Amino acid sequence: MLSIQRLRTLREFAIRGTVAGAADSLGYTASAVSQQLSALERETGARLLRKSGRRLVLTTAGERLVAAADTVLNAVESAESDLRATRGEPAGSVRAAMFQSAALSLLPSALGHLREAAPKVRLQVTQSEPAQALQDTWARDYDVVIAEEYPHHSAPHYPGLRRETLISDEISLAARARSRTEDGPGARSLADHRDSVWVMEPRGTASRHFAEQTCRLAGFEPDVRYETADLQAHIALVAAGEAVSLLPGLMWMATPADIVRSTLPGTPRRTVFAAMRATTSVDPAVSAVLSALRLAAAPLGRV
Repeated sequence: MLSIQRLRTLREFAIRGTVAGAADSLGYTASAVSQQLSALERETGARLLRKSGRRLVLTTAGERLVAAADTVLNAVESAESDLRATRGEPAGSVRAAMFQSAALSLLPSALGHLREAAPKVRLQVTQSEPAQALQDTWARDYDVVIAEEYPHHSAPHYPGLRRETLISDEISLAARARSRTEDGPGARSLADHRDSVWVMEPRGTASRHFAEQTCRLAGFEPDVRYETADLQAHIALVAAGEAVSLLPGLMWMATPADIVRSTLPGTPRRTVFAAMRATTSVDPAVSAVLSALRLAAAPLGRV
């Protein structure tokens, strides 16, 4: 019988692309991963890996075994979830990943709801960018992820991940009532800020792509002088009159009164959603966390 742990190691190699990446994900040494992969080849009697230049890649047999490993690991995880569902009160650890504005607006309230409804559940939370967190949840690094989608920019879809929308928040233009980055007072529309200094999230993020395209559709290329994934830093720069920004609705809960919120053309909205593997969705602890997130999100449904 094939070793489940070795199948897991092979799958991690396929996901991470290198022995070192698989070792880092599993908490092993690279030597231990290599030994497990070699042992799996001996167990199967098939060559699972081959060299391509300086890299190791899967053979056809290796790719087929990874697909079979997915099926086996899903069945094991589903069985574990079903067993926990028979034990009554939710208990155990749940690993969650979420991005900054969700952590600021949802997490404190969700923790209170979870403590009241399922005090034996231990929630561990890591701040992570949505695209990476979705992949890591599919790869079993997390049990639940809170992710986001911007207009015309779908978040990655992974097989076996279920999604549930929690919040739809409006994306708006944020500027100080009179910004140091503009010549005249009271600039309110997007087009008024064609000559302003901008702060945006780093290149490659969905929010950055959306912000740049929004400016370009308004007929100008934004002068992006500041890049940071920290939206609280965006607010600080806007409040100081040093930049303007596009902020999602959840961040407006903490903006100073002298920051002006202006509607963008088409009133675009961001979607905040929870995702988890179908094999763990029946786990009582995961269900308790999702229920707490729903309760925390309910007052914020559309902001």
